[in-house]
Amino acid sequence: MSVLLQRAPPARVRCPLDLGSYVPAPRVSRRRYAALAQTQAAPKRKAAIPPYQKILKKFEDVRTILGARKLTLAEKILYAHLDNPEESLLANTDNGRSIRGNANLKLKPDRVAMQDASAQMAILQFMTCNLPSTAVPASIHCDHMIVGEKGADTDLPNSIAGNKEVFDFLESAAKRYGIEFWPPGAGIIHQTVLENYAAPGLMMLGTDSHTPNAGGLGAIAIGVGGADAVDALVDAPWELKAPKILGVRLEGKLTGWASPKDVILHLAGRLTVRGGTGYLIEYHGPGVDTLSCTGMATICNMGAEVGATTSIFPFSDNHIPYLKATGRDAILDAVKGVAYGSEKYNFLRADNGVEYDQEITINLSSLEPHINGPFTPDLSTPLSKFKDAVQTNKWPDTFSAGLIGSCTNSSYEDMTRAEDLVKQAQAAGLKPKADFFITPGSEQVRATLEDSKTLETFTNAGGIVLANACGPCIGQWKRTDEVKKGEDNAIICSYNRNFPGRNDGNRRTMSFLASPEIVTAVSYAGSTSFNPITDEIPLPSGGKFKFQAPKGAQLPGSGFAVGNPAFLPSSADPDPTVEVVVDPASDRLALLDPFEPFPASELEGLKVLYKVKGQCTTDTISAAGPWLKYKGHLPNIAENTLIGAINAATGETNVAYDDDGSKLSIPDLAKKWKEKGQHWLVVAEDNYGEGSAREHAALQPRYLGGQIILAKSFARIHETNLKKQGVVPLTFANKEDYDRIDACDTVDTEGLWDVLQNGGRGEVTLRVTKANGESFSIPVKHTLSKDQCGFILAGSALNLLAKRGQSE
Repeated sequence: MSVLLQRAPPARVRCPLDLGSYVPAPRVSRRRYAALAQTQAAPKRKAAIPPYQKILKKFEDVRTILGARKLTLAEKILYAHLDNPEESLLANTDNGRSIRGNANLKLKPDRVAMQDASAQMAILQFMTCNLPSTAVPASIHCDHMIVGEKGADTDLPNSIAGNKEVFDFLESAAKRYGIEFWPPGAGIIHQTVLENYAAPGLMMLGTDSHTPNAGGLGAIAIGVGGADAVDALVDAPWELKAPKILGVRLEGKLTGWASPKDVILHLAGRLTVRGGTGYLIEYHGPGVDTLSCTGMATICNMGAEVGATTSIFPFSDNHIPYLKATGRDAILDAVKGVAYGSEKYNFLRADNGVEYDQEITINLSSLEPHINGPFTPDLSTPLSKFKDAVQTNKWPDTFSAGLIGSCTNSSYEDMTRAEDLVKQAQAAGLKPKADFFITPGSEQVRATLEDSKTLETFTNAGGIVLANACGPCIGQWKRTDEVKKGEDNAIICSYNRNFPGRNDGNRRTMSFLASPEIVTAVSYAGSTSFNPITDEIPLPSGGKFKFQAPKGAQLPGSGFAVGNPAFLPSSADPDPTVEVVVDPASDRLALLDPFEPFPASELEGLKVLYKVKGQCTTDTISAAGPWLKYKGHLPNIAENTLIGAINAATGETNVAYDDDGSKLSIPDLAKKWKEKGQHWLVVAEDNYGEGSAREHAALQPRYLGGQIILAKSFARIHETNLKKQGVVPLTFANKEDYDRIDACDTVDTEGLWDVLQNGGRGEVTLRVTKANGESFSIPVKHTLSKDQCGFILAGSALNLLAKRGQSE
């Protein structure tokens, strides 16, 4: 973080959010409002077309450098976005023979997308660079801060009013710097990106872990933290360790109840939440062309749950109708010219005969629906075996809510297949036995579903249509069913993530993941043991009802409805007359002070703040839900640091002990040590930081005095975020050494200073001293590149950018 920001003069927001321009008055029904909005002329928007000529020219350079080497689709798009292909591809790769897993790729993405919760910190960091506009096209999507409770007509105005200060800040910053601003109610970031920005061959960064959703349309889309996004926004190369490539060959065709969601639910069970770490997943094979574009997006979206860098599908004929339906015909000529042209210059499909580092085959024809969970997205059970799993594991046989939609499964196809099941049940006189919630992914989809009376079908069945936003998927859910905090209960949803406390803040809520079709069907039975393929539901008349396999449409026959034009984005033209303000007295937003640089020596006298037992996600480190409102205020959100972590010594959650045995919360002990000038480290187990791209999980420990995280292994995004904020991530060379180190042990580094001075070359050891004076050494490993060493030494990546900006 930069001292430059301190020079910024006081300013006043001149473009406050006008609540009335974004949502209807509560007395106006959504149906009437949508119909009214349709009569307004929607402003013409120019289709966002990737810079194909630039990409092709760079790809030609890559072909020249690598010669006849066969490349995967992912490699082609990545390498075609290198700042200096020769430097990235030939350094530390045996002259280009072993790029995967070795090369440090310095990339220049085409675009950046940010959701409102993470955009606050990203924009605050970008502001420190004192630039007049972003270097690449960018967008902000207000989707994370809208609470789901009673339905869109009530929830959306309430959430806008409650977050007005933040929305005003983001809108004014967007207008000043030329960032397209999608207001609250416009839709979920990933659905909006798919409809407007994603395109074959594009490379983009997004400040959300499910950014890979755009891979369903042939884009390389990678989830990152805000500091990484700033690299692209200021035209600095963004660094990525070249991933290995996991090929997933799809054969056959989905039938009956099986859906694209089941492809990734099944794959998550095979790979686990760590199996994709260090890999990029590339789908190929004859089964690809049987899937819809939005179905491919669903599969790519949940690739984040296996730790993959991103996921991608090749250009398919099924992309063409989707691009046309979303008003992007202008892209097609360029795309077809590349996709159907010479293999030598085709960066939209893998070379014939290319080899993958690993390969998995999935037969779509024999794939059955799956249900994953609870508490982890990789506990995958085929539907035919789920009843037995419920009994064996003593999971609840009843559940309180079924929820469909979210960024993963809110397409027109998803919703119309669910609608078909609701109509079947209605014809039999049935109502859902569990609360039933529907979340449209975008205003475009919502308006189209309203025109086709699909939403009316849902509401007539007792369903509650939530706002076009994330809502319960990310913890923005105010439950009204009287389930108490700490009470065991179950829900089933079509979302992508189900860690403890994820949806409602209750760590005892067992959240199961399934397709929208399965969620809808079991909601009518009210039982987790119900299998709609084989089981029947008793009717009030004494008969029995059995669902038929769902049917739906990939795209609306008459095209997508416009919806409310007020939900369209602001102009991408920067306006330097717009001033951005952060109230010094605000508890929601706070300007950033720079972190101190790394000392000119080894780290000495660090103390172990906490030893974490078991799973430690970014939700564990920086909880969402009610804490989202403090995303732009680092001191306030730091109050939730590691509050979900389990003490390895005692089994307690968020209970830490000082040297004298006094008992405190983890944030309170961290603050106490910070006030004394005592720097610290955290010790953890495998896949530390899995889950969302939440950079606050790196910022908060850094702010409170953390300097090292020592774990058995890291999730990719979080490890990068730590480095960007000046925290050193280290892994045990021998995982058994985790058992030798405890809370309040003293730790000195040996060799770290030399590694940082030598651009990542060298080895590091930790000297551990117990309270009784016993001392021993633990060998550790690191993945620091030359540039990342620079971040650590400067105190953060933003410090380094600011320093370079001053010298220029």
